[in-house]
Amino acid sequence: MPKSYDFQHAPGHLIRRAQQFAVAIFMEETADFDITPVQFAMLNALMDAPGTDQVTLAASVAFDPATSGSVIGRLEAKGWVRREADEHDRRRKLLWVTPEGEQTVQQMKKAVIKAQARILKPLSPAEREQMVHLLDKLVAGHENRN
Repeated sequence: MPKSYDFQHAPGHLIRRAQQFAVAIFMEETADFDITPVQFAMLNALMDAPGTDQVTLAASVAFDPATSGSVIGRLEAKGWVRREADEHDRRRKLLWVTPEGEQTVQQMKKAVIKAQARILKPLSPAEREQMVHLLDKLVAGHENRN
């Protein structure tokens, strides 16, 4: 029996390695836009729910609300997001994607689609579908756990 744990085949290690590849590929394909996967996710979520507050937006993309402010700040500095105080609760900040931000997201779609295809390229078409299905199931199973 080996002394060490076989981490090379541990699900957690493999998921971490897959995440590293996914981020690297995303960054390569979207290099012209200077955007991170989290920023892209936040922009898209905000396009679907304009006027969302910062905490709700962070939850919708499964990101830590405490650090989402800095991500939103970078999007705001690029002119892609507009932030305003809620007139009913001045502490609460509401967010909208600017026309420039929406245009940038539309321009990025082709690069993001290419990145997603590259991430799954080592798999057959059937395995790609199965992989996405299993990842959806894994995430949903952990999100629904109480």
